[in-house]
Amino acid sequence: MKKIKILIATLMIAVILVAGIGAYYWLKQDQVKKDNQRSTIEIGTPTLFFHGYGSSYKAEEHMTSAAKKAHVTNIVIRADVSSDNKVTFIGQIPSKTKNPIVEVNLQDSSNGSSKNVLAVVKALTRKYKFKKINFVGHSYGNLMVANYINENYDNQKLPEINKIVSIAGHYNGWLGEKVGRQGKIIDRSTGKPDEFALSFKQLLPLRRHYPRQIEVLNIYGDKEDGSRGDGSVSVASAQTYRYLINGRAKSYKEVEIKGAKAQHSKLHENTQVDKLIIKFLWNK
Repeated sequence: MKKIKILIATLMIAVILVAGIGAYYWLKQDQVKKDNQRSTIEIGTPTLFFHGYGSSYKAEEHMTSAAKKAHVTNIVIRADVSSDNKVTFIGQIPSKTKNPIVEVNLQDSSNGSSKNVLAVVKALTRKYKFKKINFVGHSYGNLMVANYINENYDNQKLPEINKIVSIAGHYNGWLGEKVGRQGKIIDRSTGKPDEFALSFKQLLPLRRHYPRQIEVLNIYGDKEDGSRGDGSVSVASAQTYRYLINGRAKSYKEVEIKGAKAQHSKLHENTQVDKLIIKFLWNK
């Protein structure tokens, strides 16, 4: 009798285990199925906007609103990124949407990194189906994008980068650093600086593997107050992006904005900049 009870108990445990494992795999497969269903939503090339240090998506709104007014797209969503890189989308992109825009909002904007860029790109590819992607960065957002390329240039699972707009990028330091303040371009044809900031040295591998299909627009400001910069980033530091690209990009163009509206934070509120972005990215 005792052996029968043990056998029955053993069978019950086995049944429970089998049922539990079966339920786990069913739920897992159901989740995979849902993920695959989401990824079949085909959209046009999305453009991701990345704000700078200590900022938020609000710094991107003037530019994205200008794009909507120019009839580039009628869909602008937001991607909130937590400090542990969890991405939450605010809004949806309907199937077949042309030129959708994503305003990236870092909840911990004092610690932005290439990992934030990767998290948003991966989250977007899980939810939508597209082949290419555009990036627009302001200030530190540009370093995040540049480091993302530096670390993921050979990752075939990620979408191909189509175009990049760099606004006020302090590639060779900002004015709070000695190099960023005193650095000069010693070869205008290559953008080579006379000395390298630490952040610049970390990006030097780009000279060997910057993707050749990318088209680049590099926008920077000169307040024309004698500082040769926008108040935070020198013209020379922004121009060193040319050296990192090393002639590898499909195209590279620099545009200098001048006057009071060329101040660092005013560049993303500047109608001239808006027009340059719209023309370059969408030919409008």
